Amino acid sequence: MRKAILIGLFLGMMPGVIQPGETSTQPLFTTGTSTSRTENKQTITETFVIVEYSTGNSYTMSGTNIGFEGEPGINTNYYQIDPAAATQFSETVLGTGITSRTDLVRITEVDSVTTTTSVFTQ
Repeated sequence: MRKAILIGLFLGMMPGVIQPGETSTQPLFTTGTSTSRTENKQTITETFVIVEYSTGNSYTMSGTNIGFEGEPGINTNYYQIDPAAATQFSETVLGTGITSRTDLVRITEVDSVTTTTSVFTQ
């Protein structure tokens, strides 16, 4: 056992004895360049949903050659002023709820290329 320990100590000291005290490493090149190229493709999809709401009632009436008594409204009696003349009449009643909905999809594609060159000398 004692012999094995002495051999282990001897072998452990050998690397320090064999290597020279001061070693310098000289590179085998004097100049060089390094170039890298990175390509990236990205697709961005955005979805927009626009919903408009009405929180009250709305009444609209328009026309030509139209007459009425009192205030315009849902229960108003409208009549033609001159039955022989051209007549146009429009009546719109909107209650509470969704008044319109718009769906939009926007797709953006981005292509990018990055090239890097490094030059080094000794």
